[in-house]
Amino acid sequence: MLRLVENHSLPHSMPRTAAFFDLDKTVIAKSSTLTFSKSFYQGGLINRRAVLRTAYAQFVFLAGGADHDQMERMRQYLSALCRGWNVQQVKEIVAETLHDLIDPIIYDEAASLIEEHHTAGRDVVIVSTSGAEVVEPIGELLGADRVVATRMVVGDDGCFTGEVEYYAYGPTKAEAVKELARSEGYDLARCYAYSDSATDLPMLSSVGHPYAVNPDRALRREALAREWPILDFHKPVRLKQRLPNLSTPSRPALLAAAALGAAAATAGLVWYASRRRALTGTQ
Repeated sequence: MLRLVENHSLPHSMPRTAAFFDLDKTVIAKSSTLTFSKSFYQGGLINRRAVLRTAYAQFVFLAGGADHDQMERMRQYLSALCRGWNVQQVKEIVAETLHDLIDPIIYDEAASLIEEHHTAGRDVVIVSTSGAEVVEPIGELLGADRVVATRMVVGDDGCFTGEVEYYAYGPTKAEAVKELARSEGYDLARCYAYSDSATDLPMLSSVGHPYAVNPDRALRREALAREWPILDFHKPVRLKQRLPNLSTPSRPALLAAAALGAAAATAGLVWYASRRRALTGTQ
């Protein structure tokens, strides 16, 4: 497991930092959008033929990733597919099936990294090409502080028009990272980024600590040439299995627990010192 050794016990005046994570095949083991295809079918949004086509797209994605042309074809297909979908129904389907579909495919290594970055005082930002209706609930499940995702145009009838309002892909991801740095005060030279795809090279290049995770061939070549660390995540584990019999604690709860532990340790030291003085007769 990767350990972050940099000391971030820094004054409040120091710039803030963040860790930017791609989602698919970086934090979770599959395509987030395609994973919900069966649920969308059961909800009456797509037909059996579309289910089979998305299953094939998932296979291609898992087998070798997707280059720019494949991503563009997938964008066009999914945009046309979701035309006319009721946005509220989509959100309800995602909410109802989120834990069953996404929880089992979260990489244990990625979940640990997210925890370590939070412990180090960094914000965690999910930056994904998938739609916001899917990515935002996943980000909440993971405890992310912010989410950047593709947004579709919604008509007056509350349904997707099939047009894309904001496409979080390639250079657009890097622009979003830089915009967040300006608005949130992140020092990009001290920030981290993680991705599996060469299409995210602009985002990876925008931070001081880029990491290639389960990289496709093109990204692996670039990472080796630029001497970027390469991480292999291969252990999907349910979040509840990482914390037996407990739900995933919130970030405030973790900070409160740490403060309580520090207070207890301090009290113990004070008691030990006073006890020692009493036994030795010192003042």
